[in-house]
Amino acid sequence: MSIEKIADLRRDYRGATLDADDVDADPIVQFKRWFSEAQAADVDEPNAMSLATVSADGFPAVRIVLLKGIESSDFIFYTNYRSKKANDLDATGRAALCCWWPGLARQIRAAWPLSRASRKTTDEYFGSRPRGSQIGAWASKQSSPLENRHVLESRVEELEKRYADRPIPVPDFWGGYRMEPQSIEFWQGRPSRLHDRIAYRFENGQWQRCRLSP
Repeated sequence: MSIEKIADLRRDYRGATLDADDVDADPIVQFKRWFSEAQAADVDEPNAMSLATVSADGFPAVRIVLLKGIESSDFIFYTNYRSKKANDLDATGRAALCCWWPGLARQIRAAWPLSRASRKTTDEYFGSRPRGSQIGAWASKQSSPLENRHVLESRVEELEKRYADRPIPVPDFWGGYRMEPQSIEFWQGRPSRLHDRIAYRFENGQWQRCRLSP
């Protein structure tokens, strides 16, 4: 199909159903349940999520990052603290994320408050990464202009030599963020665009949930 026919692209979702009586009272438990089902369905990179941020002067941006942990009710991911996304996150302390699993016709959205993870959490995760990824964290000046790829590859070669016989330390400009969601929505695709949507909101110290119109 040509790009001129893009308006004709459509899919009628005929997967599972979702009702307020079927979901857990705790959305974090429900998230873990759906995530396990995505893994069981062999979804490609089930921990990939869109992360939306807004700069201090109000400009939005979105990109794909990888969810790397859930502790208590916090979603955790990692990045360069000098990157564009980190500048946005530090300026506003807010973000939104969205997981999309097309094979299951499911998406999950979450928002808002966010802060940097502890150095202990960052150190433990960094130590679990492959050495190539550890080197990459040092080599990349994320979001800054790069003259050409050779410059990046030269940095990698120099760092591989520097740390050839010793552990690679955690860069002080690299680490995690923790999102403590105040709202979470579970979306299940249904036929004729009459989708199921169950939304949670944290109010007065507890989670409230309701069904939303599709």
